[in-house]
Amino acid sequence: MKAIQLDHRCSAEEMKASEIPVPKVRSGWVLVKIHAAGLNHSEALLRMFEIENDYIQKPIVPGIECVGEIADPSDSHFSKGDKVIALMGGMGRSFNGSYAEYALLPATNVFKVETDLDWVSLAAIPETYFTAYGSLTECLLLNEGDILLVRGATSTVGQAAIQLGKALGAKVIAACRKEKDFDRLKTIGADFCCIDDGHLSERLPNDMRPNKVLELVGPATLQDSLRCVSRPGYVCNTGILGNVFTVEHFDPIKYIPNGVFLSGFFSNFPKQEIIDSLFRLINEQHIKPLYAKVFRMDEIAEAHTLLEKGGAGGKIVITME
Repeated sequence: MKAIQLDHRCSAEEMKASEIPVPKVRSGWVLVKIHAAGLNHSEALLRMFEIENDYIQKPIVPGIECVGEIADPSDSHFSKGDKVIALMGGMGRSFNGSYAEYALLPATNVFKVETDLDWVSLAAIPETYFTAYGSLTECLLLNEGDILLVRGATSTVGQAAIQLGKALGAKVIAACRKEKDFDRLKTIGADFCCIDDGHLSERLPNDMRPNKVLELVGPATLQDSLRCVSRPGYVCNTGILGNVFTVEHFDPIKYIPNGVFLSGFFSNFPKQEIIDSLFRLINEQHIKPLYAKVFRMDEIAEAHTLLEKGGAGGKIVITME
């Protein structure tokens, strides 16, 4: 089968497809014929430096998510031909991931889906929409009538959160750095857009104060987000787009305002019930998954160059056909 393998740090231009054996099925694992896969910045980080760490199995096929069908169900509950998505749980780091025509994956990280979406549209969903949906429902407990602020709104998760937040009945405020993005964000569901200068708590009018904030910029703006919300307020820190990874000298008593609840979403442990709930919402509300660029596997160098530099404007998908 064709696959992309890494065994050392390399540039995007050095990535290319090679032939490796189709994995042999074993108990507890299923063989998935991959049709398409979404690309993620974590895969660029793997290529650029994380590959050197001892905990990465080398050579490794990158890729933390994919969509396809069951080629061999082994001893699992799946049937051959089931349409599935797969994500996280060690894909592309502890074991070979989705940059391949086939992947041998733990049955616990593979989920049957009911959908009429084409493979490319479906590939835009797994990690991105699961992360957005989990943040909104498990951490922010989003309800109809809530005012939701999405900080980092032009990111892939931010755009998905706008769509899902509107579908769940919330009023959505989208915060981003450039006014030129306002029209696009309103097209996908934002009710109001604002420029994020790092000081939204000082700029938002009282009648636009959110009671729920999805923080995708991360620790760089987290304290400002905590000060943005009305009381009681909820803030979920899911992203680190601001490239600040920790809060130094964190004192929760002084850092978190009274009446504000801080949570964080970790997407490494998806469950079938959550996936089912997400797809019910997508199907019932006729949500169109968003993606920006599609590449073939033999165009992986070009795809990763765009992934590394940014500017795609949304999700990048590779197809195996």
